[in-house]
Parts: sequence; C-alpha cells; structure tokens
Amino acid sequence: MVKTFRIGGVHPAENKLSADKSIETLALPMQAVFPLSQHIGAPATAIVKKGDIVKVGTKIAEAGGFVSAPIFSSVSGKVNKVDTAVDASGYRKPAIYIDVEGDEWEESIDRTDTLVKECDLAPEMIIEKIKDAGVVGMGGACFPTHVKLTPPPGCKAECVIINGVECEPYLTADYRLMMEKADQVMVGVTILMKAAKVDKGYIGIENNKPEAIKILTQKASEYQGIEVVPLKTKYPQGGEKQLIDAILSRQVPAPPAIPINVGAVVQNVGTAYAVYEAIQKNKPLFERIVTVTGKSLSNPSNFLTRMGVPMSQLIDAAGGQPEDTGKVIGGGPMMGKSLMNTEIPITKGSSGILLMNNKEAKRLQPQPCIRCAKCVSACCMGLEPYLLATLSANEDWERVEKEGVSSCIECGSCQFTCPSHRYLLDYIRLGKTTVGGIIRARSTKK
Repeated sequence: MVKTFRIGGVHPAENKLSADKSIETLALPMQAVFPLSQHIGAPATAIVKKGDIVKVGTKIAEAGGFVSAPIFSSVSGKVNKVDTAVDASGYRKPAIYIDVEGDEWEESIDRTDTLVKECDLAPEMIIEKIKDAGVVGMGGACFPTHVKLTPPPGCKAECVIINGVECEPYLTADYRLMMEKADQVMVGVTILMKAAKVDKGYIGIENNKPEAIKILTQKASEYQGIEVVPLKTKYPQGGEKQLIDAILSRQVPAPPAIPINVGAVVQNVGTAYAVYEAIQKNKPLFERIVTVTGKSLSNPSNFLTRMGVPMSQLIDAAGGQPEDTGKVIGGGPMMGKSLMNTEIPITKGSSGILLMNNKEAKRLQPQPCIRCAKCVSACCMGLEPYLLATLSANEDWERVEKEGVSSCIECGSCQFTCPSHRYLLDYIRLGKTTVGGIIRARSTKK
C-alpha cells in the first residue's frame, strides 16, 4: 500500500505542463535586485555601498541574527544603490541594486562538473559552512537550513526526510532537479545526514513521478541508510508534517511543537542540492531552478536562474506574457500569491511563476455557507476552516487563537473544496497573521 498522511487532503488537477522540459540556463540581466528579506527571520544587513565592485559569489549582506541568512551577489558588476524594491509581498523592502558588467566569479568557487562524494568535515563544520553559504529551505518556506540542523536542548534527530514531493500543481522545478542532478542530490542527502548526526535518510516522492522514483532508488542503492519512499498523489503531501506522518507514522503536535520534537529533520530536495554545492563546491546560494508555466503560455519551461533577475525576463524566455493573462502568481495556484507586477526579482524562495488566463483567474462570487463540512474533511491539520474564517472576519482574535489558527499551514485545501466559493483561506491568513502578532507582543511584554 502506498503511504500517505492520515487527515484530509484534496486532489487538484496536476497540470505539470513543463515536466518534460529540461533545465535551461537563463541569460544574465542588465541589472539584478536583491531584497534583504529572502528568508524567515531577521532581514539580512547590507555590507556593500554604492560604487562597490562585486563578483558572482561575493557576500553583499550578512545575516541579521541567528534565524537569518547572508545574501550573495549572483552577478558581477557595480553596486548602483542600496534602496528599496517591491518584492513578492507587494511592499517595498530594503534591497541592493547591482549593474551587471560581465560574469566574473569568486575564485574560491569550484565551477567544474566533477562529482565530489566524500565529505570529511565534522557535523559542526558542515552546519557552519551551510550557514555561511546562505542556504535556506528551497521549498518556499525559506527557513534557514543551519537552524533546522541545530536542534533545541532536549531534542535529538533520528532521521532526515527529504521532500521530493512537489505536490503543488504546475510546478516541476524539483522534479527536473531530481531527474538531472540525482547524483548531487544524493551526496547532499548524505551531508545533511552527517550534519544531523543520523544514519537514516528518507526521500519522499509522489507516485506521479515514476521516473524520479526509479532514478533516485537506483542511486540510493549506492548509499548506506537512504531509502526512497513512493507516496500517494494527494495534496498537500509535501507539507512537512504531512510528510512525517506519511513516512514515519508520527504526528507533530500543535505549535510550538516542530518536526524535531518527533525526531525528524525535513529538508527540500532543492536544499539538499544547495547543500551539496555549498559544502563540496564552495558555492553560496545565489541561483535556483524556477518553473515558468501556464495553460496560455507558449513554452512552459524550467530555468536555472540567478537571484535578482526580474520575473519579466523569465516570462519572456518562456514565450512572453499572453494577451489574455488575468493574473501572475508567485508559486503555484494553491499556496502561491498574486503579484503586483512582473518586475519583482527572483529570490531564494521563488519556486515558480504561474500565468493564469482571464477565465482561470476570475473568482466566483462567494455564496452563503451551506454547512456541508467539506472544508473540515479537507483540512490536513484537523481544523474547522469555516469557523476560523468567520471568526477572523468578525475580528474575534481571542477565539481565533483558541481554535488553533497557528496550526494552519495555508495549503488552501479548504477554499479549493468549498462549493460556495467562500474566501476561507484569505480570512484565515488574516487571522493567522493577526494572532501571530498578538502572540509576539505578549511574549515581548513578558
């Protein structure tokens, strides 16, 4: 029996339009823009100024705290200014602008394609090097990787779980990475296992990716302690709590509990690849694979893209923006967010760009709740979405907190399954953000 998580879930159309498109390297931009908030935690702090000359791989911003990550230039050229730029949130945030002049790399980076398997570094040194390279979770959450590998007192990792699920419709960046860079991914997994001081690693992949399962299973046979686990195709299989439930049959308790509380360290397959490059190639995180897709797009593609490139350049490389585009989404249709414009720069968390036509993008008029409880059945966290949305709309924040809004992973399953087209996720996100602010203010007072 194929494994899966126990509670909730839905089955949206997969629409993996770019699954068979090999990774292409995107051309360099004329100017690259680097927002200083590219991860969960404190924003990075700029360490360059106007007029400074940088190379590919030069550190341009240092971590602003333990839960933070440095940022590196993906281009060579001159710093134009340190100012603000609109990011995927729609707000202006501090950012560094660099005018591109050539493509000169830092000499410390190993640019050869030679596979380096052996890693002689101690676990503490691996974690420090991951931290120094600015590696964060590449699945979208962007949690600094070194923090996940540093468990709090009283917690001990038993295994590393690699998320190769990519359950979000349309997105294929992780799939292409597994297909084309399987050897590097496997070495990255062994390094993560060593850093976490565990001898067991699992790679979870949905069974709608049989070729990836076949390739990685074959590669895993060459490494001790690594097992590829085929999983049922069900959204949101890639949520870390759902992945732990599916693979280990362990359920992570409600916040503030985290995966390490049940012995698991979960990392995205893209993170495993970034760790390989950081440790074995001395390469900081300054580029990633991005899917550009949509039913009206002439050439859905997967691009190896430098950070700081405007999204418009990727869209142009995929055939250009169709005339009937109604919405451009950063990410996928379930968890992604609509973008204000296409000049927003690619960051560490940019997994995909989805162009929806006018018909797809149009929201249907919400109707009264018919008390069908489909949203309750779909919720993979065992919450009552209809109630959380109503309480949030009424600004009853105390009750919103009591009903467990902090456990919501914002997967969108509730809104997807609602026959009345109610804006459940919108209101729940509002409630979760507001309650989060209240909790932080309360802890500060203490």
